[in-house]
Amino acid sequence: MTAATRPPALTATIHPTSPRFGGSGVLQQISVLSGRSLRVLREPAMVLPGVLEPILMLTVFSQVFKSVSQTAAFPAGVSYIDYLLPAFLVTSSISAGLKSGVALTTEMNNGIISRFKAMPIHTGSVLVGRSIADTALNVVNLLVMLVAAALIFGYGPAGGVLGSLSAALVSVVLGWSLGWLFMALSAWLRRPESLQPIGGMLNMVLLFASNAFVPADGLPGWLRVVAEVNPMSYAITAARDLALGHPDLGTILATLASCLVLVLITAPLAIRSFRRAT
Repeated sequence: MTAATRPPALTATIHPTSPRFGGSGVLQQISVLSGRSLRVLREPAMVLPGVLEPILMLTVFSQVFKSVSQTAAFPAGVSYIDYLLPAFLVTSSISAGLKSGVALTTEMNNGIISRFKAMPIHTGSVLVGRSIADTALNVVNLLVMLVAAALIFGYGPAGGVLGSLSAALVSVVLGWSLGWLFMALSAWLRRPESLQPIGGMLNMVLLFASNAFVPADGLPGWLRVVAEVNPMSYAITAARDLALGHPDLGTILATLASCLVLVLITAPLAIRSFRRAT
């Protein structure tokens, strides 16, 4: 082979090593995942039931138990709707917390979490994003309830707008903290059909064994004892006192502190159980 026909020497082309993509930051992940969960607002068929259900229940209970306002144990000068609505703010927030757990188990079973697992996403970002989105939805639901109660039922407590918004804020914090509890349970149970009956039963028992509909002094002896140790009663009392214009700082701080302690305990458990489940 002559020099003229000899093939040119192959020159190795060296490409710089592409940096490995490590994913976006945690805050951006939380923002994107929260926005993804909030897209439910674009679907009225999924939003309206959650908004209308507490209003319909408020309509029924405000009429069924209206005569309670005529008993000796009922606070003087307070209409029954002003007494009842803060309790519904609390119970609706508890239901919102339960929905966080049910939604998480649904996503764990429909494959979306498996897709997240294949991405460089921090495990906690999924749960924090879910918590923020559901809390935002709960805020919308409570505001709609307050406006509807004022327009339809004449709700106008002595605490005014500020007292009502403060009561809603306490309820939102409660729902946020219970959302972490239910997400921890959902990561452990991994089945929505198991979590929903447990949460629904717990909510119902705590609701009727509390001071939500009737003052604790007007309950039978044994039920009054249960209501006085029922944690829901303390949250309802804190929200109700704010709405009626005579807040008890001790009760409010105890309720908020309990919510914070609950989150500090259940959030790590939820993240750990969720990491193992996925």
